[in-house]
Amino acid sequence: MPRAGLAPASVIEAGAALADEVGFDKLSMGLLAERLGVRTPSLYKHVDGLADLAHGIAVLAMIEFGDAVRDATQGRAGSDALVAAAKAMRAYVREHPGRYAATTGARATGEDDPLIAAAARSLASLAAVLHGYGLDPAQEIHALRMLRSVLHGFITLEIEGGFQMNTDIDESFDWLVGFVDQGLKAITR
Repeated sequence: MPRAGLAPASVIEAGAALADEVGFDKLSMGLLAERLGVRTPSLYKHVDGLADLAHGIAVLAMIEFGDAVRDATQGRAGSDALVAAAKAMRAYVREHPGRYAATTGARATGEDDPLIAAAARSLASLAAVLHGYGLDPAQEIHALRMLRSVLHGFITLEIEGGFQMNTDIDESFDWLVGFVDQGLKAITR
């Protein structure tokens, strides 16, 4: 019988919190069991193993990320929406680096996988930002990939300590977002 208080959702949430704390690459079933005060085999009543746990964390993170961007950009358009989305993404990744890392490379396991809806929700939040620029529909997917890649690259380099130069990182981030904004405006003229 599963331990009272533990359920798949609570195990995934605890795994997500632990991944944020120790790093996604250091997450293990043993470490999670220790954190939850259970023996490792007890976790297998709630998740099928580390891959299933990681998948659940990715779903959770995509939902949370999509909601954070959506909430930050509500009622905004164009440059204002882009700035708000970029700041929301940066704040989310800084606060939840382990969860966010779980999203990189996560793949759906079938047509009914909740990852599909979570990923769509996440991408829809970023796509909504781009609608304010009036892009040609043929360019929207390219712009979405560009936006996601640029922000992901900067933010992951930042949280991994990749910026060593003695220049304010916030200024560089603002410059980057301004550059993207100007580029998006330029292709719609």
